[in-house]
Amino acid sequence: MPADTVTKLDVRLKRAYEPATASDGYRVLIDRLWPRGVSTERAHLDAWNRELAPSTELRRWFAHAPDRFEEFRRRYVEELRAQRPRLTELRDRAREGTVTLVYSARDSEHNDAVVLGEVLRRGLPTDRGGGTS
Repeated sequence: MPADTVTKLDVRLKRAYEPATASDGYRVLIDRLWPRGVSTERAHLDAWNRELAPSTELRRWFAHAPDRFEEFRRRYVEELRAQRPRLTELRDRAREGTVTLVYSARDSEHNDAVVLGEVLRRGLPTDRGGGTS
C-alpha cells in the first residue's frame, strides 16, 4: 500500500490494572505472564497473545531498565519479525476498530507494549535500522 494511503490505526496501550472501558475496543493481553493480582473477570480481555511478548531471555535481560530500552527495542523488533501473521491479524483488527494492547509493566514509557504499538502503527523496520515495511 503506498505510504500516502496508509490507514490510521487506532492502537492504544493500557495497564492491566486500569479498569476496562467500552472505548478500549478489542482488548488483548500481550505479556507472556499473567498480571499478578488481576482476575480474568477484571481483565475483561478478548484475547491473550503470549506469542507477541518478548522472549523470557529478553524480558529478563531488559528488567525494565530505562537505560536499556533502545537496545531492548532493537532486539524485540527482531523477535517480532517471526510473528508477521499475528502482527497482520492485529493490524487488520485495528483497521476495523480500536485495539488496546494490555500490559502489566509499571513504566508506561519503557515496555514491550510501546514497541509493539509502534510496530503495529508503522510496520516493521525494513533496513533493520529505521525504515518501515
